[in-house]
Amino acid sequence: MSGPQCCANPPTLSPGSGSGHVEQLGGLKAYVVGSQDSKLAILLVSDVYGYEAPNLRKLADKVAAAGYYVVVPDYFKGDPYAPENAERPIGVWIKDHGADKGFEETKPIIQALKSKGISKIGAAGFCWGAKVVVELAKCELIQAAVLLHPSFVTVDDIKGVKVPIAVLGAEIDQMSPPALLKQFEEVLAAKSEVDGFVKIFPKVSHGWTMRYKVEDEAAVKCAEEAHLDMIQWFVKFVNVRAISIRPLESLFESTVFSQLLFPHNNSKR
Repeated sequence: MSGPQCCANPPTLSPGSGSGHVEQLGGLKAYVVGSQDSKLAILLVSDVYGYEAPNLRKLADKVAAAGYYVVVPDYFKGDPYAPENAERPIGVWIKDHGADKGFEETKPIIQALKSKGISKIGAAGFCWGAKVVVELAKCELIQAAVLLHPSFVTVDDIKGVKVPIAVLGAEIDQMSPPALLKQFEEVLAAKSEVDGFVKIFPKVSHGWTMRYKVEDEAAVKCAEEAHLDMIQWFVKFVNVRAISIRPLESLFESTVFSQLLFPHNNSKR
């Protein structure tokens, strides 16, 4: 079950945030951004705070700038987790919003994207959303997956994955502690038929890629490193052949990324 760490540092939701817009897609409202002409889509599956989180939409805009059509569905249908509601703690709220339901609700979204001419789809899941994404990866409904500080994902889930998958985890994480992430890494290393990557970010906590404060420069840098890893995974496996990696540098605020983008000039940890 989700614990306090899973819900720490809640965002201030903003329905008007981001440079995209909200539309109906596959039966759900979704924040969408990016070129309608793109044949490549990325699904971003939120944590328990849902699709109106400003940092999530900001990331969606960056992924779109890399050449993708990006979709952030409202899986909670206007009912994200509200920590101030003492009568509905996370254990009660999640009974109405299981990841299994999110998985099923993603299928019509994928069909709707294909009807728009989308030929390849990647998906990234944050916390709660990681369980949805790993289920998609087990059924080959997507072409690549990224899990960021996952919740509820098991070793058996990773064993069942059939598409390239990256797992970006935190050193300080009760939901997916480093020992579990190491097991994920061992499983993926033994699956020669599936490309896998596991990275444990030091000195950060569960949720660090989404629930950072924009004025905290160190937190922004750590989050952006994970965002860059995610986008590079999609560039590799949900190919955007018309662009090079180099423009991605301009998507991020931290100067460290000129080094991270070109590791031959820097020994990446």
